[in-house]
Amino acid sequence: MTPDDSEKRLATRTKQLALRVMKLVNSLPHSRVSDVLGKQLLRSATSVGANYRAAVRGRSTAEFCSKLGIVEEEADETVYWLELLAESGTVKPELLEDLTREANEIVAMVVASIRTAKQRQ
Repeated sequence: MTPDDSEKRLATRTKQLALRVMKLVNSLPHSRVSDVLGKQLLRSATSVGANYRAAVRGRSTAEFCSKLGIVEEEADETVYWLELLAESGTVKPELLEDLTREANEIVAMVVASIRTAKQRQ
């Protein structure tokens, strides 16, 4: 797999994460808690893909790594909101397992990309 292929694959995965979270948020029960958690989750999950696109367009390795750091933070924050939805009983934990696993995999991939980019400097 070439760097371009892996970039396209991660870009696709981050966009799919956002789309899946959008569907989840639309299906949440209407309550004060789910409204707040849903908004936070939606904000962080959609930010993952947007910031990844910005990182790929970075003009330097330092800028690329910096923007990927934002992607890492937003993806990890997405995991946090998913955990709160599950642990609060708002959504059955088993319904969030696949989405949480995907967000964690994105975090791991981004961390690995940051390490690789820094080693190549």
